[in-house]
Amino acid sequence: MSMVQPLTTPGRGGGLLAVGRRGYLLRLLVRRELRSRYQGSLLGLGWSYVRPAVNFGIYFFVVGIFLKASKSIPNYAIFIFAGLVLISFFTETIITSTWSVIGNAPLVRKIYLPREMFPAASALVSGVQMAPGMAILLVGAGLAGWRPSVLALLSAVLALAIVAVLAMAFGLLFAGINVFFRDFGQVVDILALVIPWTVPMIYPWTAVRDATGGGGLLDLYLANPLSVAVALFQRAFWWPTADRWFIGPERIPALPNGRPAFPDHLTQRGLISLAAAAVLLAVAQLVFSRLQRRFAQEL
Repeated sequence: MSMVQPLTTPGRGGGLLAVGRRGYLLRLLVRRELRSRYQGSLLGLGWSYVRPAVNFGIYFFVVGIFLKASKSIPNYAIFIFAGLVLISFFTETIITSTWSVIGNAPLVRKIYLPREMFPAASALVSGVQMAPGMAILLVGAGLAGWRPSVLALLSAVLALAIVAVLAMAFGLLFAGINVFFRDFGQVVDILALVIPWTVPMIYPWTAVRDATGGGGLLDLYLANPLSVAVALFQRAFWWPTADRWFIGPERIPALPNGRPAFPDHLTQRGLISLAAAAVLLAVAQLVFSRLQRRFAQEL
C-alpha cells in the first residue's frame, strides 16, 4: 500500500528547504529573471562588467589618487576591487530580493509555491552577475603575483559564505516587509549607497581605529559581518600581491606605515560572523513564513 503524503496548508511550506527540493523550478525563475533584466539591452550580461568598472573607477581615482590613499596601501586597485566584488553582490541581492515577491505578484496570487523561491532566485541571479567581477579580480591579482594557497582559498570561501548567508537573510526579511510597506524599497536603495562606506573596502580598518580611538565604536565596527568578510577577501586576494610587511615576532601582516593590515583573530571573527549570519537567516525565515500568509491578500 503506497504512502500518501499529508496535505500541507498553502503558505506553510518547507521554507528554504522546499526551495532546494524544487531545483528545476528555481532554475526556470533564474532564467526568467535574467532574460527580463536584459531584454532589449545591447550589452546584456556585459553590464555586469560595466557597473563594477564604473564604481571601481570612482573609488580608485577619488580616494586612491586624489586623496592619496594609494600611497599608504600597496596594490590599492586590488585592495578596493576585492571588497567591491563582495559588497556589490550583497547590495545587488538585497535590492532585487526586496522587490522579488511584488515583481512576481501574479504567481503569488494564482498558484502556490514556496514564496522563498523568489528571493532565492534573485540571490542566484546576483551570483551570476558577480562572476565577471570575480574573473576580473582573479586576472588582476594573478598579474600582480597572486598564487593560490590554502589560507587564501579558505579565507575566500569563508568570506563568500558569510556574505551569501547574510544577503539571503536580509533578502527574505526585506522582501516580506516590502509587500506591506512599499516605501521600504526606497529605504533599501539608500542603504545600498551607505554600505560601501561602512566596511574597510575604500580605506584600511585602522582609519576607523584612529578616528574612534578604539573602544566600543571600533568593536561595533568590527562586529559587522560584512567588515569581517571584506577583510577576509582582501587577505585572500590582495595581501598575497602586496609587499610583505610584518609586525613583531608573531609576524602580523602590516601596511608599509607599520599598522596592522587586518584586525586580530580574523579567522575566528569570520567563523563567529558566519554563525551570527546563520542565526539571522533562521530568524528571517521565521518572520518571512509568518508574513507570507497574507501575501496574496496584500498583492
